[in-house]
Amino acid sequence: MELATLEALQAAEGQRCLAEAMARGVTPQTALTVSTALRARYPVEIVAAAVTQALLRAHAVVKFGPDAARMYFTAEGLEQATRAPVAARHAARYPATSRIADRCCGIGGDLRALAATHDVLAVDQNPLVAAIAAANAEALGLAPRVTVRCADVTTLALAGYNAAFLDPARRMSGRRVFDVRQYQPPWSFIATLAARVGDVGVKVAPGIPHDLVPAHAEAEWVSVGGAVKEAVLWFGSLRTESVARRATLLPGSATLTDADAADTPPVGPPLRYLYEPDGAVIRAGLVAAVVTQVGGTLLDPTIAYVTSDTHMQTPFARVWEVVDVLPFNLKRVRTYLRAHGIGHVVVKKRGSPLDPEALIHDLRLSGPEHATLFLTQVAGVHTMLVARQIVGSER
Repeated sequence: MELATLEALQAAEGQRCLAEAMARGVTPQTALTVSTALRARYPVEIVAAAVTQALLRAHAVVKFGPDAARMYFTAEGLEQATRAPVAARHAARYPATSRIADRCCGIGGDLRALAATHDVLAVDQNPLVAAIAAANAEALGLAPRVTVRCADVTTLALAGYNAAFLDPARRMSGRRVFDVRQYQPPWSFIATLAARVGDVGVKVAPGIPHDLVPAHAEAEWVSVGGAVKEAVLWFGSLRTESVARRATLLPGSATLTDADAADTPPVGPPLRYLYEPDGAVIRAGLVAAVVTQVGGTLLDPTIAYVTSDTHMQTPFARVWEVVDVLPFNLKRVRTYLRAHGIGHVVVKKRGSPLDPEALIHDLRLSGPEHATLFLTQVAGVHTMLVARQIVGSER
């Protein structure tokens, strides 16, 4: 979308066309039919933009809920935007007195949450993206708290703003960038920002190596519904004293830190229950904290499976009851499953070279029963655990 197209879409005629596209509940399957009907009354460019926005708004409901119906998007901007509960988590870290510079604001995913409680300077160097951020602030009734600037975030003066949030670009030529040194703005700028501004949050990819996290930062890994979405580095007063790593689970804001973890968790054989830690817990290197919490041990010092004779509901791990433990051998496993009438399995693995789909095919299953198979290492031996999930531990 071009800037002129956005402006046309915001004008009276564009608004009427967009309202009609929304009212028709346009889908990818009906987009051509809806477009053809609208072209009888509106210019082709406006129809194309309106139908595209209606499709993006429908897709954006997952991230923004009902607000999506009033917002403007680009496909790339929507993909990269922070979803509402995560953005709310970000905003909650800032004191009420913070005046925040939202650098690399994008289409306004975080801006939406930050401006609900703070005055915000929203900055993006892309003119269209900055215009969309301003349009979204206006549409959501946040404009009185928001100032939007199209500028280079590395050079813009921030007089009057005592905090910052930065979501650097992590794509180059349409491809994701996993090396933080290739972020834009560059990592060298990000690493020195906190020294100049004070309270700073920096959104980074969840795969960031721990050794790249600055010593004076708190790194927080966030998962939503069990799926890891991001990591954020917190500086200044936004950092919790004596905490270097944190895992936060949404919804609910359950949180675990390195202050909760034993230095070297014990290792032992499979016990009655198996705990599968949340991905944010694993990324944050806090599996040892789950071991401490459930009074358990690790199956292997390098693998994130925890076992215990104690059953405890915890938001930080799914719980399974271990039914059987077998040294892995395809023929023996096939015989076991047939003897128990197990014809439907879910295969999970850590520390196993096997492909779950290929294994299921090779097992040639039949029977009415269900089971979950864990392929892992126990004392250096390739092992299969047969388990059933405890009701209430699903996420």
